[in-house]
Amino acid sequence: MNNINEIQILLTKKAELNARLNLLPYDGTPEIKQIGGNKYLYIRKRVLNKVTSTYVDVYSDELYNLLLRNNEESKSLKKEIRKIEKELATLGYKEGELKPQVILARDFGRKNRNLIIYNQALLEGINLTFLDIKEIIEKGIIKRAKTEDVQKIINLKRAWEFILDEDVLRAKTEFNLISYIAKIVNEGFYLNGGQIRGVPVKIGGSSYIPPLPIENVVKEEISNILNNKDLNDELKAIELCLYIMKTQIYNDGNKRTAVIAANHYLVSKGVGFIAIPHTKVAKFKKMLIDYYDDKDLDSIKNFLKTCINII
Repeated sequence: MNNINEIQILLTKKAELNARLNLLPYDGTPEIKQIGGNKYLYIRKRVLNKVTSTYVDVYSDELYNLLLRNNEESKSLKKEIRKIEKELATLGYKEGELKPQVILARDFGRKNRNLIIYNQALLEGINLTFLDIKEIIEKGIIKRAKTEDVQKIINLKRAWEFILDEDVLRAKTEFNLISYIAKIVNEGFYLNGGQIRGVPVKIGGSSYIPPLPIENVVKEEISNILNNKDLNDELKAIELCLYIMKTQIYNDGNKRTAVIAANHYLVSKGVGFIAIPHTKVAKFKKMLIDYYDDKDLDSIKNFLKTCINII
């Protein structure tokens, strides 16, 4: 098919819009009902040609304004999605169904989302309980957590929603998609979090100093890993994950980006997902330092094989 790059860009954008839409806590037109002298807020929306009215909470100006903002954002996102769908149709793109094995892997990932994000949060040094992180994922904030930790967890949730979108699962795991993942995980911390690193970095505990990445080289290396016929899908995901971490492609969030990119590949191939258990984070970090310093290249790969949850 011609225009394949343009189609992939549009599919990625559509998936990101759908992820943002799914993250809105309320979707519908707010309405105020007065019952027994008190005011209550409801959300009205049409579902399958039937108008539904769902109770939200007791009326407050703050909540009412939030519902109004959500409604406007929802309308805007849906309008952009419809526009992209028209552009895709013009380019001759037709949606195909995901393979049954990919659907199983996607649903498996969704079911374990909170645990995966919890494990990844601990890998980032976020010292919160599983219930704390679950509450942040579901409600967006908790008072006992640092603002930057809450932002990281919300970003992980958004990135996970993004890679499990049907359109994104149809897209190849490649440099542009990985860079978009980096942009999501770095949102709120870096203005251009998905751009390739242009400044030197050091890695704590290691003598290894990653050279400045060159975009064409990075693209070629990623392509070589994922097209290596001598590796199965599990090994390709592991090599991709470690390459992103060691190359330090982006200014920050490379471990988060690496794990999520590897998960996109694994789920899109119908394999399962990779998650480093929270009980083995310290062990993994030590092996990663040895890997950076070229002291032991095999132990960490063998370890990561045990972290792949196969459906």
